[in-house]
Amino acid sequence: MNEFSLHVPQSELDDLDDRLARTRWPDELPDAGDEYGISLSRVRGLAERWRRFDWRAHEKELNAYPQFVLDVDGDRVHFLHLRNADPGALPIVLTHGWPGSTVEFLDVVLRLAQHFHVVVPAIPGFGLSGPTTRRGWSQQRVAAAWATLMSELGYRRYGAQGGDWGSGISRHLAVVAPENVVGVHVNYLPTLGPPDGLSESDQARLARTQELSRNRHPHQWLFASGPQTPAYGFTDSPAGLLAFWADKFDRWCDPATPVPDDRILADVAHHWFHRTGGSSARLVKESGVNVPVTCAAPLGVAVLPGDITQSIRPLVEKQYNVRHWTEFPRGGHFAALEVPDLFADDVITFFRTLADG
Repeated sequence: MNEFSLHVPQSELDDLDDRLARTRWPDELPDAGDEYGISLSRVRGLAERWRRFDWRAHEKELNAYPQFVLDVDGDRVHFLHLRNADPGALPIVLTHGWPGSTVEFLDVVLRLAQHFHVVVPAIPGFGLSGPTTRRGWSQQRVAAAWATLMSELGYRRYGAQGGDWGSGISRHLAVVAPENVVGVHVNYLPTLGPPDGLSESDQARLARTQELSRNRHPHQWLFASGPQTPAYGFTDSPAGLLAFWADKFDRWCDPATPVPDDRILADVAHHWFHRTGGSSARLVKESGVNVPVTCAAPLGVAVLPGDITQSIRPLVEKQYNVRHWTEFPRGGHFAALEVPDLFADDVITFFRTLADG
């Protein structure tokens, strides 16, 4: 385990600026808006903002937190590690999703560190962890790596939190290390099951989830079948990477709580500088699509109205030990970026509930 400080060479920053300046832009149908995908005006605007983005300020922000790298199972894991002043505080491990990175939690780590020891790893193949070099990095294997990481840090009892991939990885962690994980908090949990006995609103949620299950997002099929193919564009064209990533941040958030542009740019830059656009896509192929996972650990669920799907409590309770359930008034797929205060409050409340219980 080695200490880490982020510093991207100036030559990399200059290369990025040069590539953005020389972008070969596509045409666009008149008045297309976002009907055919993210609009040309949106991507051009973000690209110009990226050229002015203060990366050194972002490095300073990140380097204010203790960071480390650890070799786990032959690949690198980068993580933030904020210790609480109380040695007996509960540790929690926060796991991001796709197209996310460590950036997802930068607006909540200090608040959470007032209550917990906080560990924020980058999934192998994502951002600061760098590209994976071996096959088999599924979400189950990532969970096993987290168990190793928490053991290396000396933590025997800890909680897990995640959305998107982080939701599955956190639940897998509770399966991999059932004696260690005291509870799992998720802000994304697609729910399927029979409609019998469901309220009208829950039936509407079920219909939406069924539609999502039948018609997966196109990038998931692309990544599941051939993640190497888009990797060339993601690695060679910053505008191409930006368009693909920003499209998801824009579409999956609650329009009332958009992800700030500078957070989108910081996240995309993590994947650009560390060349993980392609390796992050491999997680879909390695994990598969629609792979169920159920854990016995106490579960806390945060449901956000602007997310791509909303959990259905009666169906979740048939599979999990639900101890905490919150219907957020706003927010979408990127809870910690969109509504950081609501997110942090809910995580704190859930794990405090476990301690009090």
